[in-house]
Amino acid sequence: MLSRRVMLGAVAALAAPRLSVAAARMGDDGLHKQDWFLDSFLELGDDLEMAAGQGRGLMVLVEQAGCPYCRELHLVNFERAAIVEYITAHFDVVQLDLWGARAVLDFDGEELEERRLAAKWGVNFTPTTLLFPAANAGATRAAQAEAFRLPGYLKPFHYLSSLEYVARGEYLKQPFQRYLQDRFEALRAQGIEPDVW
Repeated sequence: MLSRRVMLGAVAALAAPRLSVAAARMGDDGLHKQDWFLDSFLELGDDLEMAAGQGRGLMVLVEQAGCPYCRELHLVNFERAAIVEYITAHFDVVQLDLWGARAVLDFDGEELEERRLAAKWGVNFTPTTLLFPAANAGATRAAQAEAFRLPGYLKPFHYLSSLEYVARGEYLKQPFQRYLQDRFEALRAQGIEPDVW
């Protein structure tokens, strides 16, 4: 027979939110890991196709061991439930190592080590977040599939705004800076002063 304590513990576990925003852990490669990252075969065209089949885009996150801004991304931005919930609702996330040697299949069918792919894509900073919307599934080149990139660390407001910019298709309508200005104006009209720092 179950004790009351065990029964209450089971009910509490079931009622707990499914996403733990404090779940970052350090991997053997020196990169922070999140439970909601995609366990991928690193075939990026297929990853985007699978995400698009679920109505989501693909986020490729390029990081490196010892990167202080990568740590900030995980311990500041990914600690915010609103950001994690938005990411998991709109993107599958694949993490790559700027200096890694795992084999990755690029959108064009070329297989390269992570470090060679990063060079091919012009990734020079970590973290770099590359966003590939569902609408671009089937692209035969990364440049065709990529809608937006965040080279380096952005504070939470700007990071979330970038995700929304792509997920809402705003990247097709206006430059990112104009989108941010529109967001600021809309929030201020509601009496909200955006926390941008």
